[in-house]
Amino acid sequence: MLIKVIVASADQINATFAGTAALVAIAFALITFDRWHIRGQAHELVWTIAMILFAAGSLALWWAEVTGWTLFVFKIFFVTGAVLNVAWLALGTIYLLTGNKIGDQVRAYLTCLSAFAVGVILMAPAKREIVDGEFPSARELFGVLPRVLAAVGSGVPALIIIFGALWSIFRVIRKTTPTISGSNVRIVLHPKRLALGNVLIATGTLVLSASGLVAGRLGKDRGFAVTLLIGLCILFAGFLVASNSARKSSSASTSESY
Repeated sequence: MLIKVIVASADQINATFAGTAALVAIAFALITFDRWHIRGQAHELVWTIAMILFAAGSLALWWAEVTGWTLFVFKIFFVTGAVLNVAWLALGTIYLLTGNKIGDQVRAYLTCLSAFAVGVILMAPAKREIVDGEFPSARELFGVLPRVLAAVGSGVPALIIIFGALWSIFRVIRKTTPTISGSNVRIVLHPKRLALGNVLIATGTLVLSASGLVAGRLGKDRGFAVTLLIGLCILFAGFLVASNSARKSSSASTSESY
C-alpha cells in the first residue's frame, strides 16, 4: 500500500513538471506568434512552430504520467519531442545568422522532412507492447528508421545551434556583426545581445539533451520532465534576448552597437 502511494505521488510530481513545461511552451508560442504577426520576422514564426512541438511533447508526457503510456501517446511524444522540435528551433538560429533567403530554402527542405518523419513514426509498427508502469524506449519499440530520424533530427540541429552560439561569440569578440550572411536582410542593433541570446538557446538545447544523464539520479520520467521544464525556461530567456537584437533591413547596411 505504501509503495503504491509513493509511486502515485511520484507520478503526480512528474505530471506537474510536464504540465508546467507545456504551459511554458504554450506561453512561449503565443508570444512568438504575436511578435511574428506584428513584426513579420521569420525566426519568430519558426520558433512558434518549435514551441508548439515542445508543447505537444510536454502534453504527451503529462498525459502519460496521469493515465499511463500507450503506443500512440509515445509516438506523439517521440516525433514532437525527439525528432522535430530541435530541428525547427535550429531553423530560428539559421534565420538569425543567415537571413531570409537561406532560411527559406532550409525551411522548405525541413517541411518536407518533417512530413516524412511524421508519416514514418506514426505508421511504424511496435516490436513489443508497452509494459504498464515503464517509461518506453524507442530502441526497444521501433526499428532502425525511426531511431535514425531521431538521431539526425536532434543531433544535427543541436550542432547548428551550438555552432551559432560559438560563431556569435567569436564575431562579437572581433567586434563584427554576428550574422553570417552579408545580404541586406536585417540590421543588427545589438550584436552582444544576439550573441547572448544564441548562447542561451544553445544552453537550453544542451539542458534538454541532458535528460539521459539526469535520469540516472531522478528516473526517466522525472529526468525528462525536469530537463524539459528547465530547458524551455532557458530557451524562453534566449528568445527574449535575441529577438530584440535585430530588425529587418531594406538596405545592405548593418548597424553594430557595442
